[in-house]
This record gives sequence, C-alpha cells and structure tokens, in this order.
Amino acid sequence: MSILKFLTSKVFFKQLALAVVAVVVFCFLLLKWLDATTNNGEFVTVPDLKGKSLETVQIELEDNDLVMQVQDSSNYNPNYPKFSVIEQEPIAGTKVKENRKIYLTLNPSGYRKILVPNLEDKTFRLAKSTLEALEFKIGKISYIDNIGKDIVLGMKHKGNTIKEGDQLPKTSVIDLILGNGNRP
Repeated sequence: MSILKFLTSKVFFKQLALAVVAVVVFCFLLLKWLDATTNNGEFVTVPDLKGKSLETVQIELEDNDLVMQVQDSSNYNPNYPKFSVIEQEPIAGTKVKENRKIYLTLNPSGYRKILVPNLEDKTFRLAKSTLEALEFKIGKISYIDNIGKDIVLGMKHKGNTIKEGDQLPKTSVIDLILGNGNRP
C-alpha cells in the first residue's frame, strides 16, 4: 500500500477524526479542571488599610481571605500613627484572588537617628547645607567673640551641647554658635 493510497483511505480518516475528537475532549476537560481549581471569575476586593494598626489589618485581611506580608518600615511619617500601615500593594479597591499576599509598609515609631557630622571650624554656609542635606533643621544662631567670622564654634540641641558622633532624630533642630569676627 502506498502512502498516497493510505492518506485517502477510510481507515486514515477514521483515525484522524478520532484524534481530533480526543484532542477536543482533552482540551474541554482541561479547561473545566482549570476553572474549578483557579476559582475563575471569583475575586476579592482589597480593603483600604492605610492608617490602620497591624492587629486591625490582620483581622480585616483574614475576613477577606487575604494574606498579610510586612515588607519593611519606611521613613517616619508624622501624619500616620506609629506602627500603622502607610503603603500597601496592591492598592485598595483592586480585585485579587483569595489567599493573595498584600504587601504592607509600616510607619516606624519615630524618625530614624542620624549621626551629627563634624562641623566645628567649618563655615556657616557649609554647616547649613550639610545639616539640611541630613534633614536637620537650623535653629537659633548665636554669636560669640572669635576671629573667625561665621565659623561654627559649637552646636546645641534643646540647650545641650552636641558634638560629632552624637545621634539625633531626623528633623531635629540644631542651634549653632558662630564666631562674630571680633578678637576675644
């Protein structure tokens, strides 16, 4: 029997029809199985968690069949309570499948502490830009007799003398003591 005769025979067409039917049935059963196991078309709406405490968030996520995953603490935000959620991914209102992880960023208990740089014998201009780059705030500026005009001679925070290496929370107010250019 030649190949051409076989390709035009009834046996070949029967086998081809059986193969097509088998593939269609297999695909149909596979799609039905996937619909059942992946909860196709069933979604949960992500609640708004911003500003809520961790305990409240956990209860709310469990009620919605979602899983909490704390990523990290962010920079302190004074607009939110301590240890509350300040960011979430996916955002509120998003439709997700149940048991989806919701990634949370928490507000720390306060501003992180930053090392005070060595600014003694530096110019006021340099000291100001350095402190502002570290997100400190410049407070009172006082002058004492010293030949170096606008040279930093000391620093204070809440009336206490501070020096290089001390740690202060970010956004702390630092008072500067500068020379006035007069001989003592």
